[in-house]
Amino acid sequence: MTRMIRILLGLTFLALGLAGLVLPFLQGWLFLSLAILTLSIDIPLFARFICWIENRCPWVQRALHRMKNLLGKRKKVFPPCPPEE
Repeated sequence: MTRMIRILLGLTFLALGLAGLVLPFLQGWLFLSLAILTLSIDIPLFARFICWIENRCPWVQRALHRMKNLLGKRKKVFPPCPPEE
């Protein structure tokens, strides 16, 4: 049940983010980042995207780890990133 709620919430954030890229009064990047963080728990494509961002932009890594810890307080819900090859 919570998985379905997380996916619906993530898809809602994704729709708002895509609308925010076109509409000037919505912050598209904010909703897209929330969608990626929310959906990365259940959908491996988004988890791989977060790992790619962590490896590509190390200055973002600390903020991503802080958000992962905030969203996954109860248990380890985010898959670990494999080391960069």
